[in-house]
Amino acid sequence: MIIITGLLLLMFFAYLGWSIIWIAPVVATFVAYFSGLDVLPTYTDVYMGGFVDFAAKWFPIFLLGAIFGKLMEDTGAARTLAHRIAKVFGSKRAILGVLVACAILTYGGVSLFVVVFAIYPLAIALFREADVSRNLLPATIALGAFTFTMTAIPGTPQIQNLIPTDTFKTNAMAGSIIGIVSGLIMAVGGYLWLAYRDKQLKAKNQGFTEPDEKAVADEGQSESGSFIFALLPLLVVVLTLNVLKWAPIASLLVGVLSILIINIKQYKSFIPSVNEGAKGSVMAVINTSAAVGFGSVITAVPEFKDVTNMLLNVSSNPLVSEGLSVQVLAMITGSASGGMGIALQALGDTWYQLSQTTDVSAEALHRIASVASGASILPHNGALLTLLAVTGLRHKETYKDVFVVALVIPTIALFVGIALAAMGII
Repeated sequence: MIIITGLLLLMFFAYLGWSIIWIAPVVATFVAYFSGLDVLPTYTDVYMGGFVDFAAKWFPIFLLGAIFGKLMEDTGAARTLAHRIAKVFGSKRAILGVLVACAILTYGGVSLFVVVFAIYPLAIALFREADVSRNLLPATIALGAFTFTMTAIPGTPQIQNLIPTDTFKTNAMAGSIIGIVSGLIMAVGGYLWLAYRDKQLKAKNQGFTEPDEKAVADEGQSESGSFIFALLPLLVVVLTLNVLKWAPIASLLVGVLSILIINIKQYKSFIPSVNEGAKGSVMAVINTSAAVGFGSVITAVPEFKDVTNMLLNVSSNPLVSEGLSVQVLAMITGSASGGMGIALQALGDTWYQLSQTTDVSAEALHRIASVASGASILPHNGALLTLLAVTGLRHKETYKDVFVVALVIPTIALFVGIALAAMGII
């Protein structure tokens, strides 16, 4: 009960706009105290351990990703890409343009956090041109980067699709039919919802609003510079990461350097842009690390084992048990990969053995676990907090649409995937 209480408190305060930076440790301390844990060691070792481990692993990505995105914006490269995408999809289809751009980058292997930083300036330019409310921006990016290309589409190199390969002895293409069908449900259903919301907001005269006064100066500017040169830094990151198999840090660093070289005539603006990008990365990584720290405390609570056992034994059908377990644990921990990891560590071997002795396919179990992990974005989710920090928006302004496209519709896709797997369609 204390886990649920703590989770509800964290979501409630996050939704009200209270900073996760101080709310997460306060609520984690509350959970630790009423769970019988030593409060101070829980904070210093467990909470801060999770916080620091995440920051140590991901801060270079956050830093370089933020600098990359800021340089793309300030050099005009993002605006050039935005205008070209607007021409392809039409000025009235900004949401579709951003969605496709996010999907391409995510499926290309670019880290979700990097996609957020890289796409934001492009998305702002597209939404401005189409007069789409900025409140729909987080949901659009979340749909394109945090759902179908992260978990469902076969072959995606995102970690949520790679973790199950070790447990089920599968590969990234596992459960292709389930993945394609569930991916289409997420993509099409999410886009239709956002298109409906755009029309609804415009009927109320709620169009695009500038994120700050400086951005107003960019309004109405036309495409400037070469489309190829504007696209090149993105291609450099994607190709070095996926074709040359470079480390993400190296790929991003080369991406940043390529922007500087291509736009060398604008060298006077480089230092201010890099400084602003670096500042933005700090807030984003701290927000996400705070949520991860809270998840670490939750997993340390004795009651957490009871919750895990209950979920894992909720159904005799391993497809249902696995799907529900991964989804709920990802919700509790605020991490798709974290929740999946806990579930597979606890019963992954059991599920795999069942796939060898029954008609339940290991490929189906792989895909269901992956899809379930992404159907989990609650207000304290780490990726969502990063997205809100980058876009400068609050839960009150955006979470309704994020809830629909990144939780409700993916859950429907999960149910359909389980049904297909139960019928032997994989």
